[in-house]
Amino acid sequence: MAKGAIVVGAGPVGLMLAGELRLGGVDVVVYDKLPGPSGESRGVGFTRRAAEVFEQRGLLERFGDVEWAQGHFGGVRIDFGKLDDNHFSVRGVPQFRTEEILENWLKELGVPVLRNHEVTGYRERPDGVVVEYEGPDGHGEDTAQYLVGCDGARSLVRTLAGIDFKGWGATRGMYMADLVGAGVRQRPIGEKVPGGMVMAFNLENGVDRIVIHDENLRPPEDKSALRFTDIADAWQRMTGESLHHAEVRWISSFTDTTRQAEHYRSGRVFLAGDATHIHMPAGAQGMSVGVQDAANLGWKLAAAVNGWAPEGLLDTFESERHPVGEKLMRNTRAQTRLYLTGDEMEPLRAVMRELVELPEAARHLAGIVSGVDIRYDMGPGDHPLLGLRLAPGHELLLEDGGRTRVAELLHPARGVLLVTGAADDAARVCGAAAGWDDRVRTVVGEWAEPVTGDRPAAVLLRPDGHVAWAAPDGVELLGQALERWFGRGRDTAGSRAHAVGAAGV
Repeated sequence: MAKGAIVVGAGPVGLMLAGELRLGGVDVVVYDKLPGPSGESRGVGFTRRAAEVFEQRGLLERFGDVEWAQGHFGGVRIDFGKLDDNHFSVRGVPQFRTEEILENWLKELGVPVLRNHEVTGYRERPDGVVVEYEGPDGHGEDTAQYLVGCDGARSLVRTLAGIDFKGWGATRGMYMADLVGAGVRQRPIGEKVPGGMVMAFNLENGVDRIVIHDENLRPPEDKSALRFTDIADAWQRMTGESLHHAEVRWISSFTDTTRQAEHYRSGRVFLAGDATHIHMPAGAQGMSVGVQDAANLGWKLAAAVNGWAPEGLLDTFESERHPVGEKLMRNTRAQTRLYLTGDEMEPLRAVMRELVELPEAARHLAGIVSGVDIRYDMGPGDHPLLGLRLAPGHELLLEDGGRTRVAELLHPARGVLLVTGAADDAARVCGAAAGWDDRVRTVVGEWAEPVTGDRPAAVLLRPDGHVAWAAPDGVELLGQALERWFGRGRDTAGSRAHAVGAAGV
């Protein structure tokens, strides 16, 4: 029997997606062309929303004690401490550590990650996709209902699917190096210097990461030609400090090339992560948006494999995530110009520093860089939380006397209906979801803090933590939301009768 899905690429996005699919009961496998983990760390942290996604699956605690950092927009600091919601990001976690945690999670879930297996092509059939690969034993084929390309900026899956990757070419670049014994002064969000910008921060265990933007140099397209002496020479020229004595762990370069896939889906083939969007790194957004891509797609693809996906559910992956990618392109291009352009940009920087002192402007920019402002179209309803995520740290007191948090209720990657005694006709709200109890868990309790705008009396959460319905919107809209996101109930008429009986009317 064909697998449910094949994921190409064992980076953070591919690994996260495979775990999401497995939680949804899907037989999934990951193919990666490298013989082992790369050990590289282009990303060194993740945004608040990515941290929440990890927390929703019980993964954040595996990172141990992490450093929660303030943020900035194009080098303009934002005081997150003044904001109502928590926008602090995680800093100093190398990407290879994230990949290690995710791959160990997959081992526990029983998901195979096939290294040294390079996907070379695929052919689509009405009932699935046949994937061709070259592995240690030569040529092979595998079959699945769906194929997902999480294979990076040069995605072969995207190319084979004929999906355009439009955008803007490089105009500037940056060098990067991880060093031991550099003894460099820390510049965690960067520092303007004559001729460009330099950044330095402690990565882990005495390893410093340095980043250089030299207005007079363009990184070579062929990274194999990159030499550390070029990077060290540029640093000394721009700062007066020598790094030549340091032990080099890793060097790389990147540019401000900005592109987005025209579509995220072609038939039974999907794209996620860097296969859909590339840009100048800014605030760890790239990997973080990719992780959110995986959280959005995983449960929907699982619903399709398991046969209960409502019509059009898979199309909402593109309709929800493509606009997020568009905004990512826009904000990273804006930050690049604000951050890296010369003194002629200083008047705008001064205006931005004034703007971020205004609470509304600070909240808007913080929401952009943290990812917590993402709102999806959920259909009818008036609650201000509709389409946003429900903060996973909110605590509930359960009927049995126990306590839990929203994040813990989302660990199984299922829908959750939270109902409190403050809900009008709480029994009828519970009964309305009876026909979906194989897909949506109903939890009755009380908020540990009073019911407020961000703690509704009753709320329906999708597996990705976004609010699909919230009281005081009526039970009729709850039923519509259940059908829209979780398909038809097993016995809709019976569920309505149960709801009426439970309400005692």
